[in-house]
Amino acid sequence: MKSSFSLTRRAFVKNSMMAASLPLTSSVDFPTLHQTNVSTANTPVSLDWLDKQVSPFFRGTTWGTPWAKGLHKKGTAFTLSSNENEIPIQTWPLAFWPDGSLKWTAHAVAKHIHLDKNLQLKAGKTNKANTVLKVQEGSTTIKIDTGKIQCEINKQGKTLITSLQREGQLIAQDGKLVLSVQDNVEADEAFKIDSFEGKIDKVSIEQSGAIRAVVKIEGSHQNTVSKNLLPFVLRLYFYAEAESIRMIHTIIYDGDENKDFIKGLGIRFSVPLKEALYDRHIRFVGENSGVFTEAVQGLSGLRRDAGRTALDAQLVGKSVTQLPENVLKNIQYIPAFGDYTLYQGSPDAFDIQKRTKAGYSWIQSAFGGRASGTGYVGTPKGGIAFGIRNFWQSFPAQIDIKNAHTELGELTLWLWAPKSPAMDLRFYHDGMGEDTHEKQYNALDITYEDYEPEFGKPYGVARTSEVQIWILSETPSGDDLVEIAKQIQEPDLLVASPEYLAQVGIFGSAFSIPEKTASNQKQAIENQLDFYFDYYKKQIDQRRWYGFWNFGDVMHSYDNDRHVWRYDVGGFAWDNSELSTDLWLWYYFLRTGRSDVFRVAEAMTRHTGEVDVHHIGRFSPLGSRHNVLHWGCSAKQLRISTAANRRFYYYLTADERVGDLMREQVNADRTLRTIIPGRKIGQKAPESDPKGELASVSFGTDWGALSAAWLTEWERTENPQVKAKLLNSMQTIAEQAHGFFTGLATMELATGKFRQEDAQKLSVSHLSAVFGLAEICAELIELVDMPIFEKAWLQYCQLYNATAEEQKAVLGESLKKLNLEQGHARLTAFAAKRGKDTTLGKRAWKEFYAGDGGIKKPSMKITQISGTKVLNPVEEGEGISTNAVAQWGLAAIQCLAFVGNDLE
Repeated sequence: MKSSFSLTRRAFVKNSMMAASLPLTSSVDFPTLHQTNVSTANTPVSLDWLDKQVSPFFRGTTWGTPWAKGLHKKGTAFTLSSNENEIPIQTWPLAFWPDGSLKWTAHAVAKHIHLDKNLQLKAGKTNKANTVLKVQEGSTTIKIDTGKIQCEINKQGKTLITSLQREGQLIAQDGKLVLSVQDNVEADEAFKIDSFEGKIDKVSIEQSGAIRAVVKIEGSHQNTVSKNLLPFVLRLYFYAEAESIRMIHTIIYDGDENKDFIKGLGIRFSVPLKEALYDRHIRFVGENSGVFTEAVQGLSGLRRDAGRTALDAQLVGKSVTQLPENVLKNIQYIPAFGDYTLYQGSPDAFDIQKRTKAGYSWIQSAFGGRASGTGYVGTPKGGIAFGIRNFWQSFPAQIDIKNAHTELGELTLWLWAPKSPAMDLRFYHDGMGEDTHEKQYNALDITYEDYEPEFGKPYGVARTSEVQIWILSETPSGDDLVEIAKQIQEPDLLVASPEYLAQVGIFGSAFSIPEKTASNQKQAIENQLDFYFDYYKKQIDQRRWYGFWNFGDVMHSYDNDRHVWRYDVGGFAWDNSELSTDLWLWYYFLRTGRSDVFRVAEAMTRHTGEVDVHHIGRFSPLGSRHNVLHWGCSAKQLRISTAANRRFYYYLTADERVGDLMREQVNADRTLRTIIPGRKIGQKAPESDPKGELASVSFGTDWGALSAAWLTEWERTENPQVKAKLLNSMQTIAEQAHGFFTGLATMELATGKFRQEDAQKLSVSHLSAVFGLAEICAELIELVDMPIFEKAWLQYCQLYNATAEEQKAVLGESLKKLNLEQGHARLTAFAAKRGKDTTLGKRAWKEFYAGDGGIKKPSMKITQISGTKVLNPVEEGEGISTNAVAQWGLAAIQCLAFVGNDLE
């Protein structure tokens, strides 16, 4: 069967000329093509817990749910039921279809007596919550009352949180951000350490509802001479009737990496302690449900017996009501240990020490492997439980409790441990004489590293951490504290089923669910998809891909000779989203619903959106290509910072920080004027542009990222200017004589319009479509009725892997030898789906199985390497590299979704 989308060169140019006459303004309305009849307005959507059960210490969650086009109009209310019991929820829109109907909605739910299983979400008026969250904003403070705890937030100064109370009792106060900076790290040279505290610049209430409230605090750390360093964003999340506060903490590095070495980064509270020393309790959760349990003044092990009643009470954190006289008369001679520290210096080891007070020796108290980062300090009448999420994974981390022997203790949650060496963000080599583009190109040829002086700086990279604070009325039991720790590390989340997500028409309909009675060929693909994810999940732990700046990323390529990933070889080290690793994981999650896949993809989204991107400075908001250091490569490109990689997590969780990251990219085209991606291979800034109104933009990795940002902003806000830029850019790409095969053109920054290139120009890169362009174009074609754009994209999809003769017949010449043919099989499959072309569908499968530029013979073979060949026993997968696996995975998933029936 001949494809209905085959184009002759003459027909393509004719269509382009006709389209040039269409108006290009924000008032143009393009009807949506995609309509999925998965339900009616009254049909409920079934939801389940990501981990299949809800924690007994669940205190609130927020999630996103998609809807078919036209199903629910703007302003629709929704109701949630659990086992037919109505549960109060809070709802707001996340995205709209082009016709204005709801595409994604966010929902928040708090703790509820009936919240459990058989959850159903549908249109309808929600029940009112029994206890309503209260937010009161004054001129200098914001007061939040959840019904259980009360929090007072300052709007200026260096004390961010004035007080934390539980039902009127003060539990903690003086919440601050703290920073220590060392000016030198060379072992044989003197250094000094400077202390900073977070200073508020701006406080805003982002959300205030009956169920959920969000307060955003922005500022920078400041020292005693008013030097500012490390801008921060701290979001505080509150849920009705919750005694906990979730904190999302982001810092942006704006220092000089040669003299501003971070020695400690943390969040600090003061904790009033008024009970007897023997009624003050310290807890740390270790691993495997183990808990370090001590009192400031211990009563066990003494020469004089405190009595069973007193000992039992102290051990479980209850008030000691009676002590024998022979203990009481000399109790002042029992040492009171006021200081405790838990230090996680590696992903495999922590230790706990304590001392009586400053100026006296630390005593080694305990050792362990992987601490949960959760603990408690307080009395039987109340205290503060706390936890740093991904504590050991983000080492070095530390928790300090000080002065617990006084009436005002101090708790510091260190996101970067001061006991560790200072953070060293300097580049790892001296440039090796690479002072010209020619030399840099030669270095790229040998180590795959794209180096350029002054481009390997960390200025502008960010790091986001997650913390929870619990304001408790009593010392928690060991079992309860362990459950709190589990809830902090793996927060409860509601998700729709893969079946529903696949049917509703989101993310380009580029995934399907595994068939229950799949053919042998399909089952082999499913098995291989499972194998690849499971292998990487295990490699993350086996290879210890952990650390404050590393957690969430994976390595790029493997060294079979040394039996290690190429962690020290130029551009072969950290992957930095190369060839869409993020997309592979997210599409794999959408079709499987596996919680472990979600957690890996979540960590990657946090990392690649923050660490691999410059958020301020000359490179902002571009990302950095793969390198030994995440920010080390001189290729600063939109293909890494693309919103295409973040959209999944945002829509599934409504996470505000990730929303910020995507919004950063909306005006990223302006940075392309000065940081030209192809500057080393001849790409130049547009000529005759005195006002800086133009940029040279490629139709592949550049426009693919811009279109993802514009599409996301348009559907989130219905912004007409952003919509116009997106539509203008789509149409003027299609108007080029060779469409996407033109490669790049000059774009007007104000309108998004591309200027016409020479009709003879023909350019194509194997990288153009493998950083989200294919997936975003699939969405755009389903969303927007623009025939000329669809034809241009389908021409690219059909011709990229076509024969030289077929390419020449349409383009006037062949495209020569291209790479990544296997990954591009999904483009062929998409063209086949749109054209209902079985012949083209079979061609897509042929390309997929041929494996050119990818994995020719997928294997599940694992080799165990041990003995003197390696430091530790490891597993090696046959023929595995991250680029190839990501592209194989995306091609497999999308070929199954688009042309699965053509495989038989």
